[in-house]
Amino acid sequence: MRRVALSLGVVAALGCSEEVPTGPTATDFSAEREAVSKRAAQREKNAQTAQAVAQGQGSRPAASGGNAPGGNMGGVDKDFVYDGTGKRDPFRSFLLEKADMLAEQVRGPLEQFDLAQLALEAVIWQTGNARALISDPSGETYIIAEGAKIGKNAGRVIAIDDSTIRVTETYVDHLGRETTKDIELRMRRNEGG
Repeated sequence: MRRVALSLGVVAALGCSEEVPTGPTATDFSAEREAVSKRAAQREKNAQTAQAVAQGQGSRPAASGGNAPGGNMGGVDKDFVYDGTGKRDPFRSFLLEKADMLAEQVRGPLEQFDLAQLALEAVIWQTGNARALISDPSGETYIIAEGAKIGKNAGRVIAIDDSTIRVTETYVDHLGRETTKDIELRMRRNEGG
């Protein structure tokens, strides 16, 4: 029993003699305080240098090597001129640009066919606002008004008359020149009857 008590006393004495730190020490705090004050002083120095360069007074920061243009490491180069020609606007979302491109690519059902494949079935007269009934090769019919897009070549309906509609189509030749052509669609007359 005495041995057990003596063993426990020795173990307790050995365990208590080594103190385990529970957190940062005063030395750690003072080292961190010095690092923070050095960073603050460097930030202040950089701000003063940038302000002096922006106002045109003082000298630029000395280059300490590197491959920056003119040996300028992080300073402002007065000779630099940005040319944004051919570059996208960095302040405009690329998602909006993509949506605009998709909107241009989306075509209506009447823009899937050549004008020769479409048929004028009827002209509908309302009070001063004419409309036309157009059918596609599958037999689907669509009501259109002046200004509607029609045909594969970016056609627009420019006029609706008694039995005809006039469409202006734009063609682009191999040299990139645009040519417009007016095409007239007539109502087909039934034979007999």
